[in-house]
Amino acid sequence: MSHAAGLPLALTLGEPAGIGPDLTLAVWQRRRELAIPPFYVIGDPEFLAARARALGNDVPVRSVTPRQASNVFSSSLPVVPLDARITAAPGRPDDSSAAGAIASIDRAVADVMAGEAGAVVTNPIAKSVLYRAGFTDPGHTEYLARLAERATGRPVMPVMMLWSPELAVVPVTIHIPLKDVIAQLTTRLIVDTGRIVARDMAARFGVARPRLSVAGLNPHAGEDGTIGREDVEIVAPAVAALRAEGIDARGPLPADTMFHAAARATYDVALCMYHDQALIPIKTLAFDHGVNVTLGLPFVRTSPDHGTAFDLAGTGRADTSSLVAALKLAARLSARTPAAVN
Repeated sequence: MSHAAGLPLALTLGEPAGIGPDLTLAVWQRRRELAIPPFYVIGDPEFLAARARALGNDVPVRSVTPRQASNVFSSSLPVVPLDARITAAPGRPDDSSAAGAIASIDRAVADVMAGEAGAVVTNPIAKSVLYRAGFTDPGHTEYLARLAERATGRPVMPVMMLWSPELAVVPVTIHIPLKDVIAQLTTRLIVDTGRIVARDMAARFGVARPRLSVAGLNPHAGEDGTIGREDVEIVAPAVAALRAEGIDARGPLPADTMFHAAARATYDVALCMYHDQALIPIKTLAFDHGVNVTLGLPFVRTSPDHGTAFDLAGTGRADTSSLVAALKLAARLSARTPAAVN
């Protein structure tokens, strides 16, 4: 199977009224200075040209096919056109927003699965806007998994990892209320998550024997069951099962001592039991340059670790750091990853 190295990255438009278009234009303008790998954005060329003019950016926009993108990238922003026009103004989603965002994701996945793109990089979406348009998935990650299953006919378990040079974390349960975490947290879920993390860290990140630190659910990892039984009955058996499979996993560990510099040096990824246990430390350490990476998919997907920032859209003040990191990480991972050809 051929590798995805050398193929351009497919960058989605994201929510058109958000900062995704602004970031895309700004990153392309600084492509040489920042050593940005070739990408194309999937969207409405006229919309992007108009946003560039509104921002006062001199960005030539050129409609291309994915195969033309790398050759065009040095002189023009390559845009693979969508069928629909996009009319949303900065900070003001309209009826074209949801359809444009979804169509851009669909095309990016189709391109990477067809071997036309090396990886999918997604600009931020506004879930509230998508929900009003009838979108039924909990978020980006689940929708990408559904598209992958539809393309391959095989079930997919997506795993969200937040990565930075300082720290990589995986929340085992994600966007659910804290009161529901215990009901959803199972030994099986931790094992399945840990298995995918270990596999993709080896295959995509080139870590020969990934070291997983598994956080306890309760304070002090439950103190042998005196502060809750979940760490004894759910988390510890999962760690034992992962170790029995030859995976280097440790835990359950007290979460409050897992994230200082000396502790971080002892592992490659921290598996955390709920959303904020994972995201608070990484956003503290790498707020501007953290990258959302979806493991478990048959292709590489990265995304900036921030939202649509409607208040910044159209101002030119949005920080490009996370999108730059997402593009560079996608290029690095796709260089090691077989192309996802159907």
